Amino acid sequence: MTTKPGKTRKSAGYHHGDLKRALVDAGRRVLEEQGADKLSLRGVARAAGVSQAAPYHHFADKDALLAAIATQGFAGLAAEMAARSQHATTSSEHMAGLGEGYIVFAFRNPELFRLMHGPRFEVGERYTDLLTVASESYGMLRDGVAACLPGAGDADIDSACKAAWSLVHGASMLLVDGRIDVGRTLGDVVAFANDMTRQLPVSL
Repeated sequence: MTTKPGKTRKSAGYHHGDLKRALVDAGRRVLEEQGADKLSLRGVARAAGVSQAAPYHHFADKDALLAAIATQGFAGLAAEMAARSQHATTSSEHMAGLGEGYIVFAFRNPELFRLMHGPRFEVGERYTDLLTVASESYGMLRDGVAACLPGAGDADIDSACKAAWSLVHGASMLLVDGRIDVGRTLGDVVAFANDMTRQLPVSL
């Protein structure tokens, strides 16, 4: 008896190596194309090439999938910040690299960036993995600020960190929302990021 092609594809979808990762990756693509409000588990399953029931093996609902996507996003944000600051030779250059990485990540992943910083995940006890990964990028920023302010107390470091974060996050949101025109290429965005990071209140 010959197996129908449709069933073969469906079975392959169920049993490939990492279904959860495939769904998160597909969900991220759908998110950037349609936004979080229009994303559905059915649409993500279709994009991943699996059955409509497959997402429920790993995600209780749409918010659980979005939380996994946001967790992947925060890991990517930290990686971008680290990559763009790793060759700095001074504390101020390091801070500039962190800020550049933050703004570039937002430019490259606008809908993901909105999701990561939106109100959807305010119930913290449901998303402990997300909150743990999200704290990494903030910790990098705080360490960078502290290095620029040797001898400063915790209160001063916290204030400077909030000011620095407000600047780069505000610039990122204005860019993502199309409220400012900085050009359309990555080079344009990097130049914009450099202009912004020169305004950081902890630059030396």
